[in-house]
This record gives sequence, C-alpha cells and structure tokens, in this order.
Amino acid sequence: MKVLLLAGGLGTRLGEETSIRPKPMVEIGGYPIIWHIMKLYTHYGLTDFVILCGYKSEVIKEYFVNYYTNNSDVTIDFQTNQIDVHMNRCEPWKVTLLYTGRNTMTGSRIKQACKFVGDEPFMLTYGDGVSDVDINKLLDCHKKSGKLVTLTAVQPTGRFGALNIEPSGTISRFQEKPVGDGAWVNGGFFVCEPKAFDYIPDGDNVMWEREPLTQLAKEGQLNAYKHYGFWHPMDTLRDKIELNEQWTAGKAPWKVWEE
Repeated sequence: MKVLLLAGGLGTRLGEETSIRPKPMVEIGGYPIIWHIMKLYTHYGLTDFVILCGYKSEVIKEYFVNYYTNNSDVTIDFQTNQIDVHMNRCEPWKVTLLYTGRNTMTGSRIKQACKFVGDEPFMLTYGDGVSDVDINKLLDCHKKSGKLVTLTAVQPTGRFGALNIEPSGTISRFQEKPVGDGAWVNGGFFVCEPKAFDYIPDGDNVMWEREPLTQLAKEGQLNAYKHYGFWHPMDTLRDKIELNEQWTAGKAPWKVWEE
C-alpha cells in the first residue's frame, strides 16, 4: 500500500524556517518532520512513499537523493571514481518525489498521484504533523466501514489553561492546556479507496478539505477513526520548540519505533 505525503505548502507561519526550506523539512531533533512521519508508517510495514512536492521541492529531492550516502560509511577513491559502502544505515524505503506545482492546492496535488497509485487503496497524510496513531487499527476501521475514505479524527490540545470561576471570583478548578471543547477535527492520516480520486475535479485549485471531503460526507462515504492518543501539528515556531523539547527529553509520544 502506497503512502501519499502532502509536502508542497508554503508554511508561512513558521517565518524564517520556511523561507529556506519547505515546511515538512523543518527539523525535530535533527531530522525533518517528514522523516518522523515516514518512520511511523515504516513501523507498521508501510515503506512505499509518494511525496507530493511543491514549494522548494529541490530541498526535499536533495535530501532523499543523498540520504543513502549520508547515512552510510563510505570509502571514496578519487582516482577510480569508485565508492565503496561499508555500513548501510538506511531505511527500507521506496520514495517517489512528484512535483505537483508551487501553488497547487491539496486536492489537486493528490489527483496528480493517481497514476502512481493505480487501483489499490492508499494512505494519505499531511507532511507537517506527528502522531502515535495506530496505523493497523486505522486500516482495520477503514475496512470495516466499507466507506471510500477514512480520516483520523483528533481532539487538539488547547493553547491556554482553562479556569472554572465561581460567582464569588474563586477559581475552583485550573487545568493546563486541556483537550479541546469536545469537537473532533481532521487530523490527517487518511485511508482512501482509489475511487476517491473521482471526487477531485480537474485543475490546480481544488482543496481536498473542501469539495472532495464535503461531497464524500454528503454521500455517506466519509468515515472517522477516533484517535485518543497524541497528535500535534507543526504550524508555528512555538510548535517547533515544543516538539523539539519533547524529542530532546526522550519523551516524544510519536516515537513508536525502535532505533
């Protein structure tokens, strides 16, 4: 089963970080966030990726083209132009890097991957959020639903502490960054049947989150897998700092794989 990764957006809220690299290449613990996402899927045996590139796609391409060499011990003989690899620390990945346009919207990027997916179900997610979602349980939920698309529904953590204030002004309860107000939101980590491509109109301006998902929902073809565990997007510099602190402290909830 192929895994499609949306990696073409501008990521303007990350400021200087995304002026020199695309958002999925912003690092957590010295590794691009897209690497962390791919490691999660690899943990569940999914190693065939199609990366939907756009803004600064050359940065992503250079990273993966050089990944094998950069993660191996090598001897280079400059006289014979021979390179000997002594220790390979690479992943068991097959990576297709698909340029889908600099300003193309998410749905239109996905549509361009149709020729690489064929007639098989596929995974899909955003290249800027980490989670400890159980991919096996997600896939099982999708199969049982019989729907065309399953999305992972999450309840994001609040940005601020919540207070219960009595009429007298006494604070009876304080909760630091509680889970949202009970609403479920789109957390990515989709499972899609190939017929889902039919719901994406032609053109470059189709947002996956608008016409396609709206129509799928109207027709009763959109299923939800409720994930109660960890999920965190990297939208701002604050998010980057928080995720890096968790990784550095050895307390990254999304790291479900072994070294």
